[in-house]
Amino acid sequence: MQPLPYADPGTPDLRGPWRFLLWIARGQWRSQCGGVVYGVIWMLSQALVPAALAAAIDQGIRRHDTGSLVLWSGVILALAAIAALAGMMRHRYAVENWLRSAYRVIQLIGHKAADTGAALPRAMPTGKVVATVASDAMQVGAAYDTFGRFAAAIVSYAVVAVILLLASVQLGLVVLIGVPVLLAVLGFVLRPLQRRQAAQREEGGKLTELGADTVGGLRVLRGIGGEQTFLRRYVAQSGRVRQSGYDVAGLQSTLDAAQVLLPGIFMVIVTWLGARAVFAGSISAGELVAFYGYAAFLVMPLRTATEMTDKFTRALVAARKVIAVLEVQPDSADRGTRELPVTPSELHDSQSGVSIRPGCMTAVVSGSPADSAALADRLGRFGSEESAVTLGGVPLSQAPLEQVRSRIVVSETDPRLFTGTLRAEVDPSGAASDRELLAALEVASAADVLEALPDGLDSQVEERGRSFSGGQRQRLALARALLVALGSGTADPTLILVEPTSAVDAHTEARIAARLADARRGATTVVMTASPLLLDHADEVVFLADGRQAARGTHMQLMADDAAYRRVVVRGED
Repeated sequence: MQPLPYADPGTPDLRGPWRFLLWIARGQWRSQCGGVVYGVIWMLSQALVPAALAAAIDQGIRRHDTGSLVLWSGVILALAAIAALAGMMRHRYAVENWLRSAYRVIQLIGHKAADTGAALPRAMPTGKVVATVASDAMQVGAAYDTFGRFAAAIVSYAVVAVILLLASVQLGLVVLIGVPVLLAVLGFVLRPLQRRQAAQREEGGKLTELGADTVGGLRVLRGIGGEQTFLRRYVAQSGRVRQSGYDVAGLQSTLDAAQVLLPGIFMVIVTWLGARAVFAGSISAGELVAFYGYAAFLVMPLRTATEMTDKFTRALVAARKVIAVLEVQPDSADRGTRELPVTPSELHDSQSGVSIRPGCMTAVVSGSPADSAALADRLGRFGSEESAVTLGGVPLSQAPLEQVRSRIVVSETDPRLFTGTLRAEVDPSGAASDRELLAALEVASAADVLEALPDGLDSQVEERGRSFSGGQRQRLALARALLVALGSGTADPTLILVEPTSAVDAHTEARIAARLADARRGATTVVMTASPLLLDHADEVVFLADGRQAARGTHMQLMADDAAYRRVVVRGED
């Protein structure tokens, strides 16, 4: 048994839903073959029971042959035991195939979300991605769950057809043609039922999307007083889901009634024709009983074929939705082959004219925070636009993305926290020692956050860090950025911080500024900020005007010589 999730879910074939489903099947061919083998044994052992029963009646009961009766009774018992054991294994493989395929799809989407970053929510609503994981991945898995039974249904139908036609062509044709016709009649109810079920799933998916998007923007909604508006939308969508459920229930009840009535009528016809054939002497009493058994048995493989058609159709639709997610491209495609210099080197952005000297703490000030944030994205090779940023003369766009990420660490202005222990939040790689963890928290002035938690570093963090204040989340994110840079495996990684102290008070900001300068002394650090407390500890300050470098020097030099810089730093008050 292979543990889930996979260590590597593989590279999917996205050239179409058929190819995608075939790619998944190839990835689990052993378990699929196991499901087919046990499925065939399971269904064939049931298919042969009527034949064994007919032999027991004709050779044992009618001839009063106790030995034959015991023999065929033993055969029936053996077939039942085989069916039970094979059914157990078939079900085990069916569940395994379902889980393997569903988890593979979930992992692919999870990896894509991590790989594309901000590009994915721009391409499609977050709720739609959630619905793809929660619903469509399961629909894909359901097709592989049914495949073993479907293969068994084909084999068993062919075997039963041969047995029936050898016994009586007339009755064999009645059974072999009548059962499919019976299911086709049921299909007149089944098809509209499936359409209504599809509509119900669609409405349910919209409700999931609406709920996920509402929760994601709850803070903004509360800020603008829009909670009631979204509540009304949610209530209205819930009503549509409920109504679609009523529509499904009406047809489902009709189908349930038809599944009792129509097979009953069919069995009456088979009984009448079979009784006439027995009186005419063309079949034996045992063969008549076998025909009854086969008429009942054939419903199972035919229903399985119908179920497979239904689930495979749903899987194709779900695969298209999954492919739509997996085809989203990240902002920074990894096409680079040039190696970045190993030694500390200058980072230069030709668009703004800013150069970052290695081993220095450089602060970037801009009257428009969007300009400094855009510079941070370019320096870290984020965003969809190609930028002419170089490290030691090598364009970042021509270097492998993994190498760029190890050499340049960017901590955004609104960092995210996830569910897990505080230790895992601050040190995602798990490579830092407790001493390094505590040192990073000390630099970020987050020791008080740790002290307030009952289990220290092993305390659980709620989703998005809801139990922390904005300032606490920001300080924990700063500690995480320091540790990520420390564990990047590079001698001198460039650490870029975007407004790292915007949510803390002045006393805390002063402590962070002094400790950050000491901790990063001799290491390349870029801080996008207009805070005088941070600027005063910087080795160099770059002032941007209209996105371009307008002045450069120390904080005190620029305060004395540049009026525009002074206005930005003191927020317009001289």
